[in-house]
Amino acid sequence: MRIFFLFFFALGATVSFSQNKQLLYGFDEIPQSLLLNPGAKVSQKGHIGIPFLSQIHLNVGTSGVTVFDIFGESNVDINTRIRNKIFEMKDSDFFTATQQLDILNFGWKSKKDYYFSGGVYQEFDFISYFPRDLAILAWEGNRDYIGYEFDLGQVSTTGDVLTVYHFGANKQVGKKLAVGARAKLYSSIASFRSVDNRGTFVTPLGDGDVNIYEHTLTNVNVQVETSGIADLDEGSIASKTVGRALLGGNLGLGLDLGATYDISESFTASASILDLGMVFHTKNVEAYRATGDYTLDGIELIFPPFADSQGTLPYYDDLEDEIEREIPIDTLTGRYTQLRPVKLNASLRYNFGNRVGRGGPCDCRNGGAAEITEQAVGIHLFGMDRPKRMQTAATVYYYRRLWDFLSAKATYTIDPYSSSNVGLGISSRFGKFNFYVAADNLLHYGNLAKANNVSLQLGFNIIFDEE
Repeated sequence: MRIFFLFFFALGATVSFSQNKQLLYGFDEIPQSLLLNPGAKVSQKGHIGIPFLSQIHLNVGTSGVTVFDIFGESNVDINTRIRNKIFEMKDSDFFTATQQLDILNFGWKSKKDYYFSGGVYQEFDFISYFPRDLAILAWEGNRDYIGYEFDLGQVSTTGDVLTVYHFGANKQVGKKLAVGARAKLYSSIASFRSVDNRGTFVTPLGDGDVNIYEHTLTNVNVQVETSGIADLDEGSIASKTVGRALLGGNLGLGLDLGATYDISESFTASASILDLGMVFHTKNVEAYRATGDYTLDGIELIFPPFADSQGTLPYYDDLEDEIEREIPIDTLTGRYTQLRPVKLNASLRYNFGNRVGRGGPCDCRNGGAAEITEQAVGIHLFGMDRPKRMQTAATVYYYRRLWDFLSAKATYTIDPYSSSNVGLGISSRFGKFNFYVAADNLLHYGNLAKANNVSLQLGFNIIFDEE
């Protein structure tokens, strides 16, 4: 059990991601900002993303523990450090993982001034809340927790790998308003979820003898739903993954909406809602459910586990067999529908400095989409629906057009991971070639093991300007 939780903390401290892209949102020179707000302002005539390189997104972090907390140099024993973190963390702490890779991205402006954009990207999304009660039970045992109800409902996790086909339209309505929408077709490669579980485990004293204990599972209802996993084997993973990515998986539909409005020459507001949709899991579906109640009488206190002279745990083998008889695990094959995690963005921006066009300074005052200011400051709010609660973040930022070929955006973000997240993004233009890169948590780059969150985004595009 202790080896398991050592692995759990190592995984949680090193492989955790988030979907917030505060550096890219509102960075209108970058075509991929349309994926975060389909109603963003568009200044180019068209764009083509370099296949597989137009957007690479990784965001690494954790809300409750870092690599340094567990594995950093210290006079404190590693087991003590793990124990301390188990008791410091809450069941609302979570480990998340999101990765995105643009396979194809393109866009063009029509004769009626609609900007159409589309493409394909692959996404991996995972979240697991920290099951604090079960961590304490596995690490400490129940010797000092007689009568305490360990909550099985703290187990909450989801994971999805899918391909997204998308096509959107953006339109400048008058001089102040830009609106947009994007339709999405999801093709699920593999998925699992275990949410809304319930049940308790408690060890009360038995009847009349202080050396005899009961071990009781009450009101247990734990379920894991999967699709695209049960039929995978070593020889078919590659072929089945490619087939499902090419619309051969469980399909779904989604919608993005967004808008940008110039309140005045100085203030601009924008907002978007992403992934309003669902995936219909109808193929390769398998669910596992355990329900019921169980009481084991007449056994002395059993935790922490101790092996016999042969290194085996015969008591646990017998206990596992007994529990499976009393609380059987049913295998189900019914269909289910899964809502996509909805994401919300909202921003207020103050623009100042000279107004510039794509070719350099200009004297334009028409408020058109092609003009921007040399500098801006603003605030960006982000929210994402998650199984237990909304995951939120707040960012303040400063934007600067440094030269005709280079723009930069600096951010300071407060989120569940950290209250000291400083980021920097740059976008460069050399002729029609665009390269952008953005990174978070720069203050910790001297020792990434101490960082709660480290993010990296980069991409390459060919951009065609207005003539």
